[in-house]
Amino acid sequence: MQKIENIIFDLGGVLLDIDYNLTRSAFEKLGVVNFDEMYSQANADKLFQKLETGAVTEEEFYKELNRSTGLHLSPKEIREAWNAMLLSFSEESLNFLDQLRDRYKVFLLSNTNYIHLVSFYEIYHQKEREKSFEQYFNKTFYSFEIGLRKPNLDCYECVLNDLQTEPQKTLFIDDSIKNIQGAEKVGLQTILLTPEKRIENLGL
Repeated sequence: MQKIENIIFDLGGVLLDIDYNLTRSAFEKLGVVNFDEMYSQANADKLFQKLETGAVTEEEFYKELNRSTGLHLSPKEIREAWNAMLLSFSEESLNFLDQLRDRYKVFLLSNTNYIHLVSFYEIYHQKEREKSFEQYFNKTFYSFEIGLRKPNLDCYECVLNDLQTEPQKTLFIDDSIKNIQGAEKVGLQTILLTPEKRIENLGL
């Protein structure tokens, strides 16, 4: 591995524990029979891609989800089902980020949306904190704010351009093989974080 100067972390499955099955089950209980076709770790349909790139508002998302499923779910029902996958932060991993910042510039790149952002902020602040979540990083990039999502190459290129850095000097860590493959296509060094691993055990 070439000497790295920057590390870009994914959020869900890396720093924040998630379980997609909980959201799938929650939507199935509400009568959504094909949720796996709509959203999973590997894929997102057009509606969820729009949500994660900020192309629809929260209200438009609720309305379109009801239209596409033929249901009449309330915003609260949809929001709670959608947020069900979000579990808890790995405290050891968060603490490790502080250690890494002594040696690297540390960034976050997450496919996420406003609904999830509000929820994981609430999860983060369930514990008394000395600083905000963003203060663990030199900069954060959320897909719904930059209008681009992984694994599209322009997403990684946007981040690299913003950071004014070379991909070979940057390590990208994600739990999705598709996102890793996309990152490698633009020249980023990568680590696929498998479920049994934590970032503090990678020897960084």
